[in-house]
Amino acid sequence: MTTQSLINPVDSIDRQNEKLLTISAALIRRVEQMNNDSDAAYAQFQRAVLLEDTVRARTRELELALALLNQSNTELAAAKQSTDAARSDLANAIETIGEGFALFDRADVLVLCNSRFASALTSVAQALKPGMTFAQYVHLVSRSPSLRLPDRVTPDDWVRQRMARHGDDSVAFNVHMAGDRWLQVSEQRTPDRQTVIMQTDVTDIIRLEREERSRLMDDHTALIRATLDHIHQGVCIFNKENRLVGWNQQVANMLSIRLTQFRVGADFDFLFRRLEDELLIQSDIRPAQVLSWVEDTVPRPPLRFEVRQRRGRVFDIFAQEMPDRGFVISFTDVTAERLAAAELRAANDLLEARVEARTAEIAVALADAERANASKSRFVAAASHDLLQPLSAAKLYCASVADDNLAPAQLEILSKALNALNSVEDIIGALLDISQLESGNAPVRVSAVDLGRVLRQLGDELRPAAKAKGLDLRILPSKALVQTDASYLRRILQNLIGNAIRYTRAGRVLVGTRPDGDAVRIEVWDTGPGIPHSEEENIYKEFHRIDPVANTGNGLGLGLAIVERACALLDHHHGMHTIVGRGTCFHLTVPRPNGLHRNVALPVPAKAIDMAGLIVLLVEADGAMRRDLSGQMERWGVEVLDVASGAEASTLLSEIELTPDAMLIDDPSNDGHAGLALAVRLRAQFGPIPCRLLITDRTPDLGAACAQANVNLLLKPVDQTALAFFLKSTKYPG
Repeated sequence: MTTQSLINPVDSIDRQNEKLLTISAALIRRVEQMNNDSDAAYAQFQRAVLLEDTVRARTRELELALALLNQSNTELAAAKQSTDAARSDLANAIETIGEGFALFDRADVLVLCNSRFASALTSVAQALKPGMTFAQYVHLVSRSPSLRLPDRVTPDDWVRQRMARHGDDSVAFNVHMAGDRWLQVSEQRTPDRQTVIMQTDVTDIIRLEREERSRLMDDHTALIRATLDHIHQGVCIFNKENRLVGWNQQVANMLSIRLTQFRVGADFDFLFRRLEDELLIQSDIRPAQVLSWVEDTVPRPPLRFEVRQRRGRVFDIFAQEMPDRGFVISFTDVTAERLAAAELRAANDLLEARVEARTAEIAVALADAERANASKSRFVAAASHDLLQPLSAAKLYCASVADDNLAPAQLEILSKALNALNSVEDIIGALLDISQLESGNAPVRVSAVDLGRVLRQLGDELRPAAKAKGLDLRILPSKALVQTDASYLRRILQNLIGNAIRYTRAGRVLVGTRPDGDAVRIEVWDTGPGIPHSEEENIYKEFHRIDPVANTGNGLGLGLAIVERACALLDHHHGMHTIVGRGTCFHLTVPRPNGLHRNVALPVPAKAIDMAGLIVLLVEADGAMRRDLSGQMERWGVEVLDVASGAEASTLLSEIELTPDAMLIDDPSNDGHAGLALAVRLRAQFGPIPCRLLITDRTPDLGAACAQANVNLLLKPVDQTALAFFLKSTKYPG
């Protein structure tokens, strides 16, 4: 073997080295190329190994799934065999029960049923198979010759009724079948909304019920017959053909008809014609209307009328339709009632005549009483007016004395005298108001009243009487304003405090106030003998005194009666509590003003009034009163134009061509309307002059008329403070 060399020995060293480098480079390239091919092969080898592992794992999984599938098939086959056995057992079980059974699924499709389910409906048995819908089943049943539909019900009607009830969770009804047999159909809904239908043959039960009902009807008929024969009314029963089917013995006795004429099947028209001459109808109904009612084919309302026999007996007849279009007629003997009613009418006529005569007598007496009451009211009003004139003069004289420089003690005495005159004025005013209250025309002037001022005046007035009896009268000061009528409030408190002083022998009388929500509670305490429980209701009666012997000369017993009447008029709550032997407390609750301005005139010192240059027109018919008022105003620096009548006022103002700053107008008629007319006339002639009417009339209609004419009132006797307030507001408006 010859070895060949890649190097030629004869070549030079450089040539050999060059060849070696070339060979080396070629070998290196070859080696590199060989390494790249082996890497790709190795990668493919790795993928083959992984794929083989995956295939091996998938093969194991497929083998496991196949094993599970085989096991499932085995179990499924066992379950199917068990289900078939259970279905067979269920079919055998429902086949053995004595009732028809059917099961419809949630889609109303028949699942299974037994042979008895269609045994009563032979025409349906062949078509009744699983897969049939409930609607198809109902349609087949409705057309079956074995079904006996109710009267006037068509197969389509029966289908609609059956399907309407199918929506209920529980249904039970009876079905009439051919051969006078009956099925009870019970339909129940299962929790999973499937439908179970059970059919039970209830023919024997229905027939037994019929027999029992027939026996009961016979007993009931006998009971009705016995009842009809034992009632006091006569009764006739007619069927829908208007023929007699029942009656009792009483009707024959009442109508005096032979029993041979009362036979079953007798026509109503025949019986009615036989009785028409014997019985006279007393009501507005005519015989033709009775026959028309009987022959009417529409529902008949009850019919009632009265008849009178020629022998005088009266019967109340009542006819009423029965559900089967027959009717019942009852006869009630009301002869005794009609005789009693006639006697009662005669007695009533006599009584009405006596009442009319007595009413005429009472009307005359009432007219006399009203005239006497009106005369008394006019007398009280006139007397009050006549008393108020000198009282007003006395107040003006006291006021003029107060302008002089007097010692403090004299001023105090003069102030108390003025308070006493004010009290007399208030009493006269209250007398006039009470007179109007009794006549039903009592005016109420509710305003904000200074309660402290009222209590101070009452203290000055009543303290001498308390001191004379050795009693300690304490009236606590108050700054409260209350919403009430000042005159009536003063009258109420004067009676309460006066009674406490009158009936208290020793000790003290305490008057105080306390807040009570939106009201003020006024309390009058005393240490008197107290009031027995039996007398607590009687003390408010007129002319009633607890101990008239011991209290002779201490009043007429009208104080608390006036208190109760005035409180009712003002809607003020009042009451009392007492302890026998220790004393009594009377209390009165008066509301506070609600947004009302204080309607009381503050005292104005006479010397502090500066009215120089003020011109006032005074129209006063009473010369003394005119002089007194003029003198009072002149002391204040007022220029007074005093006249006696409206005509003189118009003449005077026209002559001097001077418009006064204010007007004071008296009304000699004392009704205020003539004075108001004069004020309106003077204003129309001389301009809108501030004006006050000097009146004693306190009627509400005058106040409304004055408010409409923008003319205010100044009550007599004229209070100097109110007069000064008016004049000052005229000189210094606003």
